Amino acid sequence: MVKENIFTFPISIGSYKRFINEIFYLAESKPSSYVCFANVHMTIEAYEDNDFNSVVKNADIVAPDGQPLSIFLKYLKNINQERVCGMDVFPDLLREAAARGKSVFFYGTTDDVLAKIAAKASREFPALNICGLYSPPFRKLSSDEKAGIINRINESKADLIFVALGCPKQERWMAEHKGKIHGCMLGLGQAFHVYAETAKRSPAWMQRFSLEWAYRLYLEPGRLWKRYFYTNTYFLLLTFKYFIHSRMGSVTARTANKFH
Repeated sequence: MVKENIFTFPISIGSYKRFINEIFYLAESKPSSYVCFANVHMTIEAYEDNDFNSVVKNADIVAPDGQPLSIFLKYLKNINQERVCGMDVFPDLLREAAARGKSVFFYGTTDDVLAKIAAKASREFPALNICGLYSPPFRKLSSDEKAGIINRINESKADLIFVALGCPKQERWMAEHKGKIHGCMLGLGQAFHVYAETAKRSPAWMQRFSLEWAYRLYLEPGRLWKRYFYTNTYFLLLTFKYFIHSRMGSVTARTANKFH
């Protein structure tokens, strides 16, 4: 898919349906791939950290998960890109995997959340082949443990590997395992909790007005207030600077054309 930069951050461009089809194309045609779902937090992480920027740039697909990214593309790049939110994509991919006869593996979060996901997915999509689920320990893994996880996933022959470790950990994990894990890895984070109904999603009107972050902040103020205050403010600042520079560039170009 074609990608367009937001600052130094690449975003894949296409319709919601095309993202779904491209993900299955990766699962069927590439031995190992990964997909990121980008929001403001990830954009700022990549802007500040060159190593993480490379992680995102090397992803096969970077979906515009956050509504502010779609708004940026529309008004500052003149690209009418709809939001491709992981919380929406997750159940749609499960439905499509069941219809296409593809197998799925769930990696991350807790055993309780994974059990809820598997039970709900089995009810909603009886034909879905859930070939494995694993909650890794909340500590640094040994080399033997890492090798065991790779073998476990590969032996399951999963087509799609859904990963929920939180940003930027899950994106770094997918980049580290590209070429080692066979299948298409997708970093979905909070989508696991929402689908398992262990976390609530914001009302639709808040999603439309780019306020989903505010709802999560309301639910988890102690953990998220520093992140959202910093990343949202920085994103707005960078957007303003981009707007000013682009306007100055347009004025300079028009002035130069008058003398040709």
